[in-house]
Parts: sequence; structure tokens; C-alpha cells
Amino acid sequence: MSRIVLGVAGGIAAYKACEVLRRFSEGGHDVTVVPTANALAFVGEATWAALSGAPVATGVFSDVHEVPHVRIGQSADLVVVAPATADLLARAASGRADDLLTNVLLTARCPVLMVPAMHTEMWLHPATVANVATLRERGVIVLDPADGRLTGADSGPGRLPEPVDIAAVALSLLEDPDTVAAVRARDLTGRRVVVSAGGTHEALDPVRFLGNASSGLQGIALARAAALRGAAVTLVAAHITGSLPAGVEVVAVSSTGDLADAMLELAPDADALVMAAAPADFTPATPSAGKIKKDGAASVSVELVQTTDVLAALSHARPRPQTIVGFAAETASDRSELIDLGRGKLARKGCDLLVCNDVSGGAVFGRADNTVVILDANGVVAEATGDKSVIAHRIWDAVVASEKKGDR
Repeated sequence: MSRIVLGVAGGIAAYKACEVLRRFSEGGHDVTVVPTANALAFVGEATWAALSGAPVATGVFSDVHEVPHVRIGQSADLVVVAPATADLLARAASGRADDLLTNVLLTARCPVLMVPAMHTEMWLHPATVANVATLRERGVIVLDPADGRLTGADSGPGRLPEPVDIAAVALSLLEDPDTVAAVRARDLTGRRVVVSAGGTHEALDPVRFLGNASSGLQGIALARAAALRGAAVTLVAAHITGSLPAGVEVVAVSSTGDLADAMLELAPDADALVMAAAPADFTPATPSAGKIKKDGAASVSVELVQTTDVLAALSHARPRPQTIVGFAAETASDRSELIDLGRGKLARKGCDLLVCNDVSGGAVFGRADNTVVILDANGVVAEATGDKSVIAHRIWDAVVASEKKGDR
């Protein structure tokens, strides 16, 4: 069981932290909530205690004999501050210790994740920009806010990311020290990456389609991981079921043709392309203009034609050196067959890296975990099993390692 400190600063988004807390607690983690005095004006102490099942740490003079201002930070495996207001970021950057939460931040030697939430003008103010830069230089992980509706009629960057995304990032940091190091290094800073996710739909008629079981969760995790590591990310999303990651531009598509058009349009400006989407391989030659009716016939015949091979098109049309990553969802009898199938696909598609997974028996699709083998032209470069957020970082590790070798 991991020990998580959930710090809550005084913003209206504090109510969302209740859902973050619930996700941590249901995951079996020991959570200590440390709200600021202003946070308690939005969500009361009784709520935090009920959701965490533990006393709430509210001040440096509560239970003084236990020295909470030192002990809480020292004993934590992870500190998450959500929401982190402009004031909290400023106090943390300057090393203030004027309440219990800032004392915890000064004494913690574990990973610290801050999740800002504030009005757009505050987030873009030079003081906040400088404070975030200072915290990142010190190894604090600062998650970019989402872009959307804020308090009142305002809209823009500064919205607290959804609790599911906050929890996904936090738990990936808990699970894997390599992920912590990569995110702190922000080794994709200055890079533009395009990630596709989800499963395409090929219209049979106005209400029916051919599709597949892809949820888009792995592609979402890849986009979120790249943004955490400093990249400018565009997610090309085809009917995904997961929450969209914060700090990522999203382009929605439907069919394989739409996906191909979007990826080929975005490709010239990208340093890396990751084709995690599952495009339909076939599409009706002539979709029906009206709904196909049940007329008593025993069967319906539909002529299918092949769709665009998006991965091969990207590989063969690359305008400049760039890393292209493909995915191979295969049904294999064992690891050896999976690798053989992957090698064949890698050669056919012309991509630089191929992520292979075995989807036999309904594995992978819609699930939180994944098992992958990552190949390049020379063979296996990495293998990983675990949460898709962790898998995403292992894939980006492979991209970074490939580029360092000078393959691109």
C-alpha cells in the first residue's frame, strides 16, 4: 500500500479533488488529505475525512506531538496537489512554509505532482509561468491544465484536468521510477508529436457501421505521457471512450479515410508519429443512402473494398527525418509467433518501431493494462507489462533511445 498525500489549495476546483481522493482510496492507497485554510471554505473537513477514512491534517499546530509539518512529507510515497492555485504555486516556488501544505512540500523527498487550476489570465501571467518553470527545474512535476469552461462564463486554459487523468498520471508515477525520471527530464521538450487513437467506423448506412473493439485508451495514454514529457501533442481521435488528456490538441475523425487525411496533413510538422489507432481494414464499396431494412431476406450482401493503409502511407511519404511508430494487434499462439508476425508487419509498413500486443481472447481492448513487445529492424528493443500509462512511457523511452542512436 502506497502512502499518498493529497494537498488541496483554495480554488473552486477543490470539489473535483473529492473524486481524485476516491480513486486513490479505492485503489487501496493510504491517503492523507492536507487542505489549505482556503480550501476548507470550498470543501469541509468532514467530507475529506469521510472519503479518506482518516483524520484530515489541517494545521501545523494540530497533534503537535507528532510533528505533522515534518512527518507527513517525510513518510509520503507521492504528494499530489490538486488543485494547485496560482498562490500555492508562488509560495511553493519561493520556498514558503506558512501553512501545513507548504511545510509538507518542503519536507517531501518523494515525487511531487502539482495540478494547476486557475483563470486563464493567472495561468498565462509571467509570474506564474516563471514559478512553474522554477518548480520543474527542481524536479516537481507540473501537469498542464485543461482548456475549457472555467468559473462563470470564462473559458480557456486553466481548467483542472479530469480526475481520471490526474489519477492516471499519479499512479504511473507511483508504479515506475523510470517514469518519474522521464517526466522530470521533460525529454520531449521542443518536439511536435502526433498520436492517433481509437477505432474507425465505416458506414454501412446512416445508422450502422463496420468497426472494431478499440477503446483508444493506449493512444490517450501515449498522448498524455508525451505532453507530460514536454512535447506539443496532437491527438487524432476516432471514437475513443476515455477522457481526453489535458494540454493536448484533439482532432476528431470517424472513418479510416478521415484518419488518413488528418494524419497525412499533420505529418509534415511532426517529429514523431504514433499510429495507435485501429483503422478498419475494409469499407463498404457503396454505403446505402438510406437505412437498410429487414425485408425478410435470409441475408444481406455487402461488397467490401480495402481502406487506405495509413501507417504505410505515412512511412513512405515522410517529408523529413521523423520517427514513425506502428502498432500490431495480433492473435498469436506464443511470444515467438507474436514477434515473427511483428517483424513481418514492420518490414511491410516501413515504420521505425512497432508495438506488438496479443489480443487473443479479448485481451487489451478496453482494459487498463497491456503487455507489449517493441521491435525495430534489428529485433526486440523492449518489453513491458502493466498499466497503459506506464506502457506509454516505455514506448516513448524506445522512441528517445532510437533517436539517440542516430537511427533518424
